[in-house]
Amino acid sequence: MTSSRVLCVIGTRPEAIKMAPIVHALRRRRGLEVRLLLTGQHRDLLDQALAAFGLRGDIDLDLMRENQSLSGLVARILDGIDPILERDPPALVLAQGDTSTVMATAIACFHRRIPFGHVEAGLRTGDLQHPFPEEFNRIVAGRAATLNFAPTEGARRALLREGVAPETVHVTGNTVIDALLDVARGRPALPPGLPRQGRLVLMTLHRRESFGPPAEQVLSAVRRLCAAFPDLHVLYPVHPNPNVRDLAHAMLGGHPQVTLTEPLGYPALVAAMQRCTLVLTDSGGLQEEAPALGRPVLVLRDVTERPEAVELGVAQLVGTDPDRILAEAGTLLTSPAAYAAMAKGVSPYGDGRASERIAALVAAAIRPRRAPARPAAPRPALAQHPMPLPLADGAPAQ
Repeated sequence: MTSSRVLCVIGTRPEAIKMAPIVHALRRRRGLEVRLLLTGQHRDLLDQALAAFGLRGDIDLDLMRENQSLSGLVARILDGIDPILERDPPALVLAQGDTSTVMATAIACFHRRIPFGHVEAGLRTGDLQHPFPEEFNRIVAGRAATLNFAPTEGARRALLREGVAPETVHVTGNTVIDALLDVARGRPALPPGLPRQGRLVLMTLHRRESFGPPAEQVLSAVRRLCAAFPDLHVLYPVHPNPNVRDLAHAMLGGHPQVTLTEPLGYPALVAAMQRCTLVLTDSGGLQEEAPALGRPVLVLRDVTERPEAVELGVAQLVGTDPDRILAEAGTLLTSPAAYAAMAKGVSPYGDGRASERIAALVAAAIRPRRAPARPAAPRPALAQHPMPLPLADGAPAQ
């Protein structure tokens, strides 16, 4: 086994965003060889996200199929990764999050007895059906991992309650804050065609448990919200999954207060977060990112594996009931006090240095006497306090 090779496995756009800072941090360390394996679980979205961080894959399995089943996808990932691990075993494999790519990679590493590091370990709702199949995926990954990189103390406690060995668990913060800060400092441009004045709501909806009637309820709430607030404009980057895309265009296409776009590149998404007044989402990443930019988040789910933002008061669970969504969004849009209580500009998810901590732990695990890292550009400390990040053109109107 090569003593210094780290294989980073990425399958989807969120994984690319959160793994990119780690890949760069590892490559700054002398003596480590870093290779990037793409499963292609999301094809165009994955390539778009990697390009934003100047990355490309060394190995591409290109496994995506239209309307692929979960079992078929997992089987193809296992069949694709296993020969690579057998032929050229790395010292350690890293993967992030709770996708089928991560779960299958963890299993493949377990079968080959290759150390596996799980980034963003320990997120739990306690319900295997919500989110489905992510809750199951991350439990499997956490149990198979020899290194668990927990983003918060709460995630660490969740792992310990499941019997994960304490010495494998390290609280590092979440690397999405690293990526967010890097991109936000560059003052990214807004997507074209958006109004420069007035209030903007950023919305995403893509989780499997949202398909069907729950999504119909959310989109109905958006129509009602627009009718109640004529000055409001909704930006909705639509996921390419037909279960989401077709319904979104049927219910919101052509609405004068709604802009439906293809999924945004990460810089454009950060610009939209900086410009918007509030966020409606079922996305895990936006629950972490938007509060750090001082944007209230209404979570279109009944449970979340990211309770820290809710406990801090910068995110709120509203589910998919149209009346509840309209009531809570309306409160934020009409009450300056309610808005200010949520728009704190604080992050419970890290200080922007998570990737450096993870790289140091990986290097220590596989090369105890490694060469020191080449110096990186200095980063400002980012604790749980307001972050004076630059806004895109047009601050949020309240």
